[in-house]
Formats: sequence, structure tokens, C-alpha cells
Amino acid sequence: MSSSIVTSFLGALQASISVLLTIFYGAIAGQFNLISEDAAKDISKTCVRMFLPALLIHNVGSQLDLDSAAKYIPILIYAIAYNLISMGIGYVCTRLFKFPSWVTPAIAFNNTTSLPLLLVQSLSTTGVLSSLDPSEDAVDRAKSYFLVNSIVSNTLTFALGPRLLNGQEEDAPGNGEDQDKDKGGQSSDTSDDETDETVIEGTEDVEGGRIRATQRNTSDDEDQDGEQVTEETLLLPDPIARKSKDAGKKAYEHGAHHFSKLPPWAQSFLVFAYQFANAPVIGALLGCVVGLTPALHRVFFASPEDGGYLRAWLTSSLKNIGDLFAALQVLVVGVKLCASARKQKAGEESGAVPWLPFAIITFVRFVMWPLLSVPLIWALATKTNVLDADPILWFAMMLMPAGPPALKLTALADVNGSDEKEKMSIAKFLTLSYLISPLICFSVVGSLKASEAAVGR
Repeated sequence: MSSSIVTSFLGALQASISVLLTIFYGAIAGQFNLISEDAAKDISKTCVRMFLPALLIHNVGSQLDLDSAAKYIPILIYAIAYNLISMGIGYVCTRLFKFPSWVTPAIAFNNTTSLPLLLVQSLSTTGVLSSLDPSEDAVDRAKSYFLVNSIVSNTLTFALGPRLLNGQEEDAPGNGEDQDKDKGGQSSDTSDDETDETVIEGTEDVEGGRIRATQRNTSDDEDQDGEQVTEETLLLPDPIARKSKDAGKKAYEHGAHHFSKLPPWAQSFLVFAYQFANAPVIGALLGCVVGLTPALHRVFFASPEDGGYLRAWLTSSLKNIGDLFAALQVLVVGVKLCASARKQKAGEESGAVPWLPFAIITFVRFVMWPLLSVPLIWALATKTNVLDADPILWFAMMLMPAGPPALKLTALADVNGSDEKEKMSIAKFLTLSYLISPLICFSVVGSLKASEAAVGR
């Protein structure tokens, strides 16, 4: 028994160190300017808006069908419950100890996407998961469970509103640039005569829930050959680009006209619902549609001999780009932490590490929640019929509340207008949080052994 625990612990430790090393490689890339901070933001946005939806479509769609749909309901309820409880703990601690406002989301929201996905991949490499389920699809099932949990966590983040958190992305690649561009668009409207530019309203900023002004230089209409090419220049031919702009403008004006006629309560509801219209949620919904529709499930995931006509090209392409998500997103974490360290080194206000919040958040995420989740899920698996008879499901649910906070805290500091001293304190806090992330190996071992003990009971 002791030897098996040591083996499991070493496997979990190796997997945790693998994740930490991936973060370290990102920090090296940032230190030697291989990946700039702006490039890291672009990579992170691409991960969340393209790679993650593809991963959701493939993993959720392949694992979900009419027979297995019921197993995801406990995950949804459990994810909502532990996130709300964590938010309550954060709110009480913030009010009781007079902590900064960012402590509440730091306690409430852990890294629910990139870190657990990469951890599962590393655990499969070490062979730890084979003791629970030696089947080939065990890793894909674990990923699908964690992805469903991440959708719930992100959705609750959206509900807090953009003024409190930037929840559009798991690691929140800042919307500060978007805000700057919005301000630039507004200022260009006021200086129309000086710049000889007209503003065409019609390009929607989906992530921020705002309308971004799109500018067109009217003087260039006479001399298209002399048009200055920038990174925002459309690649489509001019007639197509012009028609697409006109169509977008008309669609926006048509929608705004009907929106203005709605009663105030309906407008408020639509504005609130619009916050949930983001790429990961859309990807999850598409995955559910594909999985729960037998005909679509067959053409996407069955073998070509059994009617899986899309599997060899469309499904495999979605899987290829989806598999890029976890490693790239964790790599970006290292780049961001390196950028934060540079700023705090160059700045006069370095900021002190908030040790009490750090200790409380570490306790909640690495000690309290594992101590609560492991026996709770074990009891549900052995004493009730609430959970499906899937050890990988039990293992994933035990691990869901554990882990360091997400990097959306850095965006929160920008949104709240925090001073440089507080921003540097947050940067140090996040750096320390990810440096101690291998502590999750204790949660992994506990979850693994509890799941093994629950098998056959």
C-alpha cells in the first residue's frame, strides 16, 4: 500500500513539475524576447477564441451522447455550488480582514482550463491514470469533464460584469488594448475634420460588449494605389470589403432600431445575456448539439466504414488545433509572469506581497477544497447513485476546486484603476501562486487513491 502511494505521489509530482516547467519555458521565451507581451496576448486570445472552442466541440461532442448526457448534470451542479461557496468565502474574508477587492475573485476562481488539461496530459504520460481506467479514451473523458467545469466557472465570472472582472478568457489577455482602441475611435470622431476620416459604426466588439468604431479614410477613395497598408488592412478585394462593411452597418442600424423599441426590462435582459455570447460557450453548445444528435455524432466521430464521413478531415482538424490550447495557454502564463516581474523590477513602486491573502487563498485552494471535495465525491460515488460509475469522473470532480487562481486578477487590477504599487503586489502574488502549484500533487494523490477505493464498492 505504501509503495503504491509513493508511486502515485511521484507520478503526480512529475506531472506537476511538468506543468511548472512549461510555465518556466514561457518565462524564458519572455525574458529573451522570443515572445513579446503583446504577442502573448494575441496567442492567448487565439487560444480562447479558436483553439478552446475547437477542443470543446471535439471533446464534449465525442464524449456526449443521449446515453451519457446524464453524467454531466452532477458536474454542472457541483461546479456551480463550489464556485458560489468560494465566492462567499472570498467576500467574507475581504470584508472581515479589509482585503483589496481582487482577493474575492482570487479565492472564487481558480485556473479551471489550461492548468488541469495539461496536468491530465502529464498524468497520462506518467501512467498514473491507468490505475483508474486503462482505456484509450480515459484522458479525453477527463478533459471533457474539466472543460464542462471551466464553462460553468467562466459563465459565473461573466455574470459578475465587466466592471469587476475580465472573464472572457481564462487567463484574461487584457482588454486594455481594446479599450484604448475604443477611446481612439471616439476621439477620431471628434477630430473628423482634421484627420479627414469618417466613422462607420458597425463593427462589434464581441468580447467587451461594446461597439468599436471602424474608420475609413475618404481621401483614399480617389487614389486606392496610395493606400497605406497596416496590420488591420482587409485582405479581401475592395468591392467585397466595401460590401461587407455596408452590410455590417445596415445590420447594426437595423438591430439598433428594433432594440430601441423594446421595453427597458427586455433591453436589460438582452444586455445581460449578451455577456454570455463568447467563443467557449458557443463551442460547448456546438459540442452538445453534435453529441446529442445521433446523425451528427455518427458523421463526426464514427469510423469511415460506419458513416463517419467527417472524421478523417473535419474532426481531426478540430482535434489538431484543440490540442494546441493547453500547452500554449500555460506557456503564455510564463510570458505574462515574466512581464510582470520586469515591470516590478523597473518600477519605483515594487509593492509588498500580501501575505495574509496569499496564505488564505493557498489554504482554500490547496488544502480546504481537497479536504472537502475528496470525501464528498467518494461518498456520492459509493453511497448514492448520483454519479455515473466512472472512476475518471470521480477523480476529475475531486480535483476541480483545487489549483492556483487564474490570471484574470491582472485584468481586474487594470479595470479597477489600481495604482502601480497594487498591480505589482498582484503580480508578485500570482508569481508565488504558480511557483507553489506543484502542491496540487497532494490533491492528485488523494483523489487518485479515493477513486481507487471507491471502485467496486
